[in-house]
Amino acid sequence: MGWRCWAIFTRLLGAIILVMESVISVKNISKTYEGGFQALKGVDLDIKKGEIFALLGPNGAGKTTLISIICGITNATEGQVLVGGKDIVEAYRETRSMIGLVPQELTTDAFETVWATVNFSRGLFGKKTDHKLVEEILKKLSLWEKKDNRLMTLSGGMKRRLIIAKALSHEPRILFLDEPTAGVDVELRKDMWNHVRALRESGVTIILTTHYIEEAEEIADRVGVINSGRLVMVEEKNKLMANLGTKKLIIRLSEPLIQLPESLERFDVHLEESGTVLVYTYDPKKKRSRIEDLMHCLYELNLSFKDIDTKQSSLEEIFVNLVKES
Repeated sequence: MGWRCWAIFTRLLGAIILVMESVISVKNISKTYEGGFQALKGVDLDIKKGEIFALLGPNGAGKTTLISIICGITNATEGQVLVGGKDIVEAYRETRSMIGLVPQELTTDAFETVWATVNFSRGLFGKKTDHKLVEEILKKLSLWEKKDNRLMTLSGGMKRRLIIAKALSHEPRILFLDEPTAGVDVELRKDMWNHVRALRESGVTIILTTHYIEEAEEIADRVGVINSGRLVMVEEKNKLMANLGTKKLIIRLSEPLIQLPESLERFDVHLEESGTVLVYTYDPKKKRSRIEDLMHCLYELNLSFKDIDTKQSSLEEIFVNLVKES
């Protein structure tokens, strides 16, 4: 009897710890619009406190709809969302105050100043005026010198920074970034991601959607892939790439080949760059990759090469394959 009670206690403790670790818990969320279009279909997702979570998917996959539901902008047709362990419908004000949202577009008064806009955003959440905090945010985002400028005078990159400043003004513990670097230059993009990393270090949970998949590959802790309203996969980035990634052996030949020799057709190889490069794709998880057999075959064909390199498949390639299969 004692062991049975202990087992029950252990399971309950494990469940409590799991809830504590998950700052956002999405349970069987579906969304159907008038006309019958189903944007989300039974999505389950837990986002851990203090992580950077990248949500990837093609246009129309349901990324923005899911974010809008979690942020309380759109109502779900069915299902439940918990933020900080509390229902977003029953505790709307409390859960919404925990969240900062960086949308794709800036919608505000074009004649207002940067300083007034950010302070107003803070006031919307019932926060007391804190000019020192707003000044700190604007300086970190390189907006301080523009604080007295009207919004209509800002460049596209500066407007992007302003959207982030607005989202951070009420000191949220969760930050949603919906395509935050779309249409901005490379330098600004790097600055933004450096700031995102700094926010994560301070304990802020980051959820982002992006078309720049190489950015998710560089910055995310975990990756979720959504397609046609369904969550196809959620996995730690490194584990995802290890489990689904393939490697390529790139052999640069000394002389170009007009066509692939018949004896090489039994390998997963193809020619690139006008026959000067031979590419062999293989699964690094398999004990036998056949690289040795391939090299022996090249020797028998008397094909000399001047360079050999390997390349791990990118997150973008994995993403494309997942979407095709879903």
